[in-house]
Amino acid sequence: MARLIYGMLMSVDGYVADDAGNFGWARPDEEVHRFINDLERPLGTHLYGRRMYETMIYWETAPDETPYVQDYAGIWQSTDKVVYSRTLAEPTIARTRIEREFDAEAVRRLKEGSEQDLSVGGPELAAQAIAAGLVDDYHLFVVPAVVGAGKRALPDEARLDLELVDTRRFGNGTVYLRYGVRST
Repeated sequence: MARLIYGMLMSVDGYVADDAGNFGWARPDEEVHRFINDLERPLGTHLYGRRMYETMIYWETAPDETPYVQDYAGIWQSTDKVVYSRTLAEPTIARTRIEREFDAEAVRRLKEGSEQDLSVGGPELAAQAIAAGLVDDYHLFVVPAVVGAGKRALPDEARLDLELVDTRRFGNGTVYLRYGVRST
């Protein structure tokens, strides 16, 4: 059975975007980006909410010619996407389908039938997957910034027993923390 992975860049105080919606402070440098590329390379499907999907569409035509950026764009383009939205009429890029509602049982079946791991992108959709007990791994990149307020990486109401599986410190001060859900 495939795993569902929630990966997110976040500030030290736990935000993915500040109170103005900005997240430029979390932009990964080359070392972090290459590491993320390697984590995402084996994924088969991304699950997104509408806003995260609209942010990620950038990678369909990423104009940056930097090799590690183009590598990520190719990885992202070759991955299937499921977008949960009541407002999007149809997908605007290839390998994408729209679902009107998040259905935990459908995601559970997708995990069971997938040979490749899946990721859930965006804190709001991830909160639904977390509440349904679907997230198996947390790949958190803690960026050396405190933003004070904004969109939280993890839902306030979540109660999780996690086990630290891996860590890495990068030259720019970012720290990678990989947690698995502890079996009870």
